[in-house]
Amino acid sequence: MNALTLAAVALSPGNFIVWLIVGGVAGWIAGRLMGGGFGMIGDIVVGLIGALIGSLVIGFFVSGTAGFWGTLIVAIIGAVVLTAIIHAVQNRSAAHV
Repeated sequence: MNALTLAAVALSPGNFIVWLIVGGVAGWIAGRLMGGGFGMIGDIVVGLIGALIGSLVIGFFVSGTAGFWGTLIVAIIGAVVLTAIIHAVQNRSAAHV
């Protein structure tokens, strides 16, 4: 089974709004969990990229689809991973300045 199907929500015009909401919520929660958000647009972007990362990571352990709430949880997990990577890169570059 394709790992990307775990967090899949059909990207039709009606579901585009759902993707933005999931991305925003996931990015916002990840920002709170990891100590600082990236603003509204940044949180949405982090959440959307996090959904992709989360679906790839979780796809190694679980197969199938998870619905809206599963998609949100997977997006949060991915957004937390992405936020941790961003913070690590920012801290590394700040230490070298």
